[in-house]
Amino acid sequence: MRQPQVAAALLTLAAALVLATPVVLAARTLVVSAAFLAEFLTDGDLPALSRLTAAPLVDAVDAGTDRYRPGGLAAGAPLVLVHGLTPEGKDDARLQRAARLLARAGFDVAVPTIPGLTRGRLRPEDARPVIAALAARPEGARLVSVSVGAAPAFLAAADPAVAARVRMLLALGAHASALELIRFHLTGAYAWGTVRGRAAGHPEVAHALIEANAELADPALRAALATGEAARVDAALATLPVSTRRLMEQLSPAETVARIRAPIVLVHGRDDAAVPYSESLRLAAARPAHTRVVLVGAIAHVEGVAAGRGGAGDLLRLLGVVYGLVASR
Repeated sequence: MRQPQVAAALLTLAAALVLATPVVLAARTLVVSAAFLAEFLTDGDLPALSRLTAAPLVDAVDAGTDRYRPGGLAAGAPLVLVHGLTPEGKDDARLQRAARLLARAGFDVAVPTIPGLTRGRLRPEDARPVIAALAARPEGARLVSVSVGAAPAFLAAADPAVAARVRMLLALGAHASALELIRFHLTGAYAWGTVRGRAAGHPEVAHALIEANAELADPALRAALATGEAARVDAALATLPVSTRRLMEQLSPAETVARIRAPIVLVHGRDDAAVPYSESLRLAAARPAHTRVVLVGAIAHVEGVAAGRGGAGDLLRLLGVVYGLVASR
């Protein structure tokens, strides 16, 4: 073959590779996303992504933050993972599994401990570890929050010092209103717009949180709790001291979401027994633009499969969420 022919063949091959690259990358992203979702939904019983990827590298950034990086030579895309209510903080076993899975998917994951969420005494200043983790990440970081970890995550994403660093915010089982979440746990009632319902409730959870924040519970609220009557609980919550209501507002993502620049994806289980899905609807209504709500039956709260629930449609919706996250690398 003559040199001009060789050159032409090489140019043709190069052009074909250039044209095919987006397809190959999209296919790889889809495989990684599907493997991630399979392993996540089965809580590791189906280690699909673990079979395809090297074990992540784990080290401590400082006493309060751990870092999970992809194994091998590839650098990970920056991500901050914010845990929910757990005494173990960053050392919670479920959180560690999620961080490792995200690292296998190609992310460089920072996991800070949120002190208030380890003691049931969440305060606005608990956003500081998230802000610090974002400040230490390159611009374009992803922010993923779990359950009530939405409170410090949304406060951090709205903070002017790091708001521009957040490329996207993904919240699993988030609450919009701290007050409505307390009402739900005390009475089982939830409502937003035309969505209304009543679940079993978890008064023991609410009581534990109130005891951990005893200075915020006035006699009227304690008396209402003793009766367990929904009407009395509602009346007591409506007459909370101004200082307590202000604190509840500060810990409510719906109060800060309008100040967040990044696109937001809210994933919620329709049968979530810890945070009702009406809270994601309430949160999206507070900033409809660039906010997407994904309601599914394939998850209960923030992990695992709700037995007998969900279907192909749910799996496709969740796959779309994971694909969007992985493709953002």
